[in-house]
Amino acid sequence: MPRIAGQIDLAKSEAILDAAVEIIGQRGLGAPMEAIAKRAGVSKQTVYNHYGSKAELVRALMERRVESITAPLRTPRAEKHPREALAAFARSMLETVTSVGRYSVMRVVIQGAGEMPDIAHEVFEGGPRQARRQLAAFLERETGLGRLAVDNPEQAAEFFAGMVMGHSQLRSLLSLPAEKTQEQFEAHAEAAADRFLRAYAV
Repeated sequence: MPRIAGQIDLAKSEAILDAAVEIIGQRGLGAPMEAIAKRAGVSKQTVYNHYGSKAELVRALMERRVESITAPLRTPRAEKHPREALAAFARSMLETVTSVGRYSVMRVVIQGAGEMPDIAHEVFEGGPRQARRQLAAFLERETGLGRLAVDNPEQAAEFFAGMVMGHSQLRSLLSLPAEKTQEQFEAHAEAAADRFLRAYAV
């Protein structure tokens, strides 16, 4: 069965983003759009049609990652089961920063931030800030439903992220091996959710 135009566009977008992760992760922010297009199997013009600039392309990479990380906050069970949602969110964050290759774009962005501040800005806005905003919105909803007592959702979101990430993010940025096993990361995520919920219990 032939794919409709929207499906084709989505497939191309995903191919471009996958190629961008690989090429930028290997060659840095200076990687030419031609190389990304070649790896994605599309023309350079197609890349620009989907993403008008490299800054927009990198922001799209961050937004896709944030969608994956924050998915546990949007499941049908999330509102009624905040502990499960927060623990799953914590596991998603830890998986992202400790998986080989998945943090390569963030590393090269930091390396090139001084020379390409526009891209650094897009990464921050589309990545960390957006993830914190989605978590803050979840905490605000939980407070409105009477399940939590969070007086400052933005601040609480920062607290939770800090509890979860610890040194794991810095070790990943420095390309150092993880200090914990998968089971220890799982336990860490669960403990972070438990401690956070006790702090903001009704």
